[in-house]
Amino acid sequence: MERDARTKLTRRHGRTKQETGANTAAAASRFDPTHVSGEVRATTRGKEKEETKLTRKKRVQEAKGGRKWAARAVLGAAGAGVAAGVAWSDEAEHGMPAPRFAWPHEGFFSAYDHAAIRRGHQVYQQVCAACHSVEQLSYRNLVGVAYTEDEVKEMAAEVDVMDGPNGEGEMFERPGKLSDKLPKPYENEEAARFANGGAYPPDLSLITKARHDGQNYAFALLLGYREPPAGITMREGLHYNPYFPGGAIAMPKMLADEGVEYEDGTVASESQQAKDVVTFLAWAAEPEHDERKLMGVKWMLALSIMLCTAGYFKRWKWSPLKSRKIVLDVVN
Repeated sequence: MERDARTKLTRRHGRTKQETGANTAAAASRFDPTHVSGEVRATTRGKEKEETKLTRKKRVQEAKGGRKWAARAVLGAAGAGVAAGVAWSDEAEHGMPAPRFAWPHEGFFSAYDHAAIRRGHQVYQQVCAACHSVEQLSYRNLVGVAYTEDEVKEMAAEVDVMDGPNGEGEMFERPGKLSDKLPKPYENEEAARFANGGAYPPDLSLITKARHDGQNYAFALLLGYREPPAGITMREGLHYNPYFPGGAIAMPKMLADEGVEYEDGTVASESQQAKDVVTFLAWAAEPEHDERKLMGVKWMLALSIMLCTAGYFKRWKWSPLKSRKIVLDVVN
């Protein structure tokens, strides 16, 4: 029995020593400088790898961002180039943009200045009619607008009109009448070009509608003649005007102060003549302007009266239904 007890104690004591040695070795290995430095190095390498990966990602993102901004810059430059090209081509096509002028007939309830139309017709007759025509106008169109009927008849009778054929099959000349068109300065386009050095004076009937920013363009063109800037040489027969497409126009400056003597005593300054003749051409392009606006005002007035009548009728028709009171007799 004693031997068995001793043997058990000895075995237990041996196991305890082995466990103690193992624990001591483990503790020693934990505090081993070599082992600790290895773990630190491994941790440092892992952090360096992670930092390297993050740095690479940042660089890739920055590169992508730089490419995006570069692409945007290229697109912006291309867009600016296209816009500049469009602006340049527009200026080359239409000339320098004309300033905006406050024309008295542009208001919603405004009408033409008929005195200005009469003065403008006078400027056209004495200055413009030598080269330009207004084929869409007849003498009768001037009646009640700028002249009386007797004045227009007298004006038309001063012009000899080719008519015919007569009973013998021949053409003949007769005095003009109200139904005749205003006379043309040239028989055909070839004659007009021959007389103007190859340039064709356009018909002015619809000039304020046919040109970009019509009235402002015509007014600026008439007053826009000036000396060409340094470095620009005009060939013979052309004149510099920045409002004309290309800047070179065959028509010389035609208006001058006191170039026309107005019948009503208005001072015939250069700008006054330009304003009056542009007003006349605007009326020639749109002679129904005043009647159209007057008709629009009449329609607006009629529709306003109809709207008020409909509103009153609606309130009168529905007022009994909207004002009735419903009583519930819960007792009976």
